[in-house]
Amino acid sequence: MKVKYVTIIVEDMDESIKFYTEVMGFEIDSQYDLGPAGTITLLKGEGDAMIELIKNTENETGLFSVGMDVENINTTVKELKSKGAKITMEPTPITVGTLAFLEDPNGAKIALIQHH
Repeated sequence: MKVKYVTIIVEDMDESIKFYTEVMGFEIDSQYDLGPAGTITLLKGEGDAMIELIKNTENETGLFSVGMDVENINTTVKELKSKGAKITMEPTPITVGTLAFLEDPNGAKIALIQHH
């Protein structure tokens, strides 16, 4: 597994983009308008991992999750369960692949994603 992204729920997308581009030196990779579900901006810095900013009304502002890229999500989830991991969302199809969630011992969310 490798870290693919860190997801942050934002209150003001424009202000957040300005901070991560002008202050932190990231570049906009892509943006998505999900209609009533919100908006997403992916920011790329050095290396492969990205910052994913999401503005919606469903989640509290702040760090939401750390996303891990996996080759085979079903095998990975099965292996993690056998080691005692707390899976909070079973593998579920999404637009870009399949997504599952688990929590670390502190309640931090970890997203597992297998891309198409």
